[in-house]
Amino acid sequence: MYTEIIQRFLSECDYINIHPRAALIDMDGTLYDSMPSHAKAWRQMASEIGLELPEADFFRYEGRTGASTIDIIFRQEFGRGATDSEKKELYRRKTEIFASMPAVSPMPGAGQMLDFLDVVGIKRILVTGSGQSTLLDRLDVDFPGSFSKDLRVTSRDVKIGKPSPEPYLKAMEIAGVKPNECFVIENAPLGVEAGHAAKIFTIGVNTGPLRPEELAEAGADIVFSSMTSFAEALPYLIYGFITNSRNLN
Repeated sequence: MYTEIIQRFLSECDYINIHPRAALIDMDGTLYDSMPSHAKAWRQMASEIGLELPEADFFRYEGRTGASTIDIIFRQEFGRGATDSEKKELYRRKTEIFASMPAVSPMPGAGQMLDFLDVVGIKRILVTGSGQSTLLDRLDVDFPGSFSKDLRVTSRDVKIGKPSPEPYLKAMEIAGVKPNECFVIENAPLGVEAGHAAKIFTIGVNTGPLRPEELAEAGADIVFSSMTSFAEALPYLIYGFITNSRNLN
């Protein structure tokens, strides 16, 4: 199963095989059903500075650092980049709004996925564009033992962030793996783009309102319709990684 997809990826990246030792996993919209609340918080923050922006925009910005998102908004709406003080203050306000909202729930299927990765000995690395403590502080409670503090890449650890491959390059470095020794799990086009740019097998999980084609167009090697369907398929995908090698003859 998944042989054709895996073989195409191996050929495109000129790899012999995929030897899965680490899973590089996004947080918002992947581990937590948090993106609707994030989008509402971003929209309210924007409204407070006189901008009426559709919530769908923020699903497409997902994966960027807060500073990068604010800068994009300013360039599009005001024709200039945001100052450092504007980025700091507006992201503080967005964080404040998000924290005041009802607590979000873990994404259905996320725990099942993490448990399976643990059973088969695949290291779990968090790779998020967020730096908010609201959810980062919950990881040990909701997913105990899944993400040790030294195996997390957040907005505090990068200079550029997604869609640059920087976060995933950083994640590979701290996990001690090569691109063909890991895979990416993402729900947002910019995160998918980052994983693809790092030449890692990238799995898109469409947990939001975007068309699944947007994840494929961003570079996802395979797209699932939910975290639950992905968690159920994961054992077969891992088996496919292990049993498929590129034929060089």
